[in-house]
Amino acid sequence: MPPSAAYLDPATGATYPIETPRWRSETGGPLMITDLPGIGRGEIDTAKRSLWRYAAALPVAVSDPVSLGEGCTPLVHRPWRGGHAHFKLEWFAPSGSFKDRGASVMLSILRQQGIDAVLEDSSGNGGAAVATYAAAAGMRAKILVPASTSPAKTVQMRAAGAAVELVPGTRQDTADAAVRQAEEIFYASHNWQAHFLQGTKTLAYELWEDLAFVAPDAVIIPCGAGSNILGCDIGFSELLRRGEIARLPRLYAVQPAHCAPLHAGFAAGADDFVPVTPRPTLAEGASIAQPVRGREVLAALRRSGGGTVAVSEAAIEAALMELARTGLYVEPTCAMAAAALSDLTASGAIRPGETTVVVLTGTGIKATPRIAELLGLAP
Repeated sequence: MPPSAAYLDPATGATYPIETPRWRSETGGPLMITDLPGIGRGEIDTAKRSLWRYAAALPVAVSDPVSLGEGCTPLVHRPWRGGHAHFKLEWFAPSGSFKDRGASVMLSILRQQGIDAVLEDSSGNGGAAVATYAAAAGMRAKILVPASTSPAKTVQMRAAGAAVELVPGTRQDTADAAVRQAEEIFYASHNWQAHFLQGTKTLAYELWEDLAFVAPDAVIIPCGAGSNILGCDIGFSELLRRGEIARLPRLYAVQPAHCAPLHAGFAAGADDFVPVTPRPTLAEGASIAQPVRGREVLAALRRSGGGTVAVSEAAIEAALMELARTGLYVEPTCAMAAAALSDLTASGAIRPGETTVVVLTGTGIKATPRIAELLGLAP
């Protein structure tokens, strides 16, 4: 592992020893990890069928990973509205979403460093992932969730043994409550914890390997706080630094029009998100009004030559049903990525013949009650 790896405060340039667990800087901001050199194809541990095949790319050597086989998800080439795209089926994960990547790496490192109890706040999938991996690690977990969260997601957390607290109000109210409680229990937030992004960066390595060690032209990603955008930026940047790819793929962050602060910031040419008043949305997993890493997310999008898309509720619902009728049963939050593919193709941002990946981040099984309502099947 790189001996110089450290926590980095991107706002001030301050660094902190990576051996000491921490979730924010002395000035209260989120942390990243200093740039790593990346790995080449010869350093992939092909004997492992999980994201741990890329362990050599991580900033900390983990002797006993907390793994349930996360990663190595299918990449399927499918028709979509007159064209074609590669769909990355990230719900093929132990807890049902891409967040297992971050949870596995984050909790593996924290457990190795002596943390035995963690706090998370989530609209569902992050909490389910942390609860699942905490159970596998023998760690205690407390999850704060908005009171409106899908019961299927909170049941999953409780079944894994996590203590679940329902917080009235918005998704942001839940995040604020978690920061207050972080004085009492270590905050292993998928939005704040730098090691979570070291897990999501394995998506970039995996897409590179899936595509015969070539980067895609574009990656379309559902986006709330941006952990998959940042993970892809980190991973593909490492591959570029290593000389394994010739250019960064264009990254597109997709948000619901009812809560699109990153889209507003990008459109305004701002350095950070533009505050918005969230409205109820089918894409509940992306309803983050104040993304803590907004500045880093917008910088990553611009660095890649990509951008943002805001998708209407009608477009989310249409894409959800169309995906289901092609065999891809996803939650509404990630259906908006497929809707955005149509918008980007129509605008010319995605061109015919390009290799485009649409990341489908979570299973529709967790959202079945809501999907039943859309189908007119709810009691």
